[in-house]
Amino acid sequence: MKTGTSKDMRDNWAVGYSRRYTVGVWVGNASGAPMWDVSGMHGAAPVWLALMNRLHDGVPSRPPAPPAGVERRQVRFERNVEVAHREYFLPGTARDMIYAADDDRRSRTRGIGNPVDGAIYALDPDIPPQNQRVVFRASGIARPQWWLDGRLLGSGATLAWFPMPGRHVLQLRDRQQVIEQVRFEVRGAFLKAGTVRKGT
Repeated sequence: MKTGTSKDMRDNWAVGYSRRYTVGVWVGNASGAPMWDVSGMHGAAPVWLALMNRLHDGVPSRPPAPPAGVERRQVRFERNVEVAHREYFLPGTARDMIYAADDDRRSRTRGIGNPVDGAIYALDPDIPPQNQRVVFRASGIARPQWWLDGRLLGSGATLAWFPMPGRHVLQLRDRQQVIEQVRFEVRGAFLKAGTVRKGT
């Protein structure tokens, strides 16, 4: 199943399928008014689940057989960003742990480990703004400094930053020398006035 919420919070939906049925659910106000604090997960998904359960009452839906040659593995996530669950892997790619910044850049000895150049982050309307952060990571720098859009944010091998919507340029510096620069974007719901206190 896949859920979604429109940026203006006027629509939320859930779409999913079983072996016998494909079901889509839309939830919204007839007046077109926004539904603050109601997402696809909390609005349309329960309706979708109730409908699918009713359709399969007495006729259970069985999962399809996985393709030949894939490996099934129980995986865990760094810092428990997701609940451990089973994943399928192509031969030779299986792993037991998934890292938050799991890409080729993790093997680098000097520079920015996260974010990667061109990354796009989306604010989640279901998570309180004060609980959403992007963690900048550096390695191989004696005195790492983080500069965002030309302003000094802080220092340290890691720095948790409150993600503000827009396009950003992040620099990793060592004694004012630019070691690396990446560009990334934050998308998502607009912040409500007073949601985040100054300094967060």
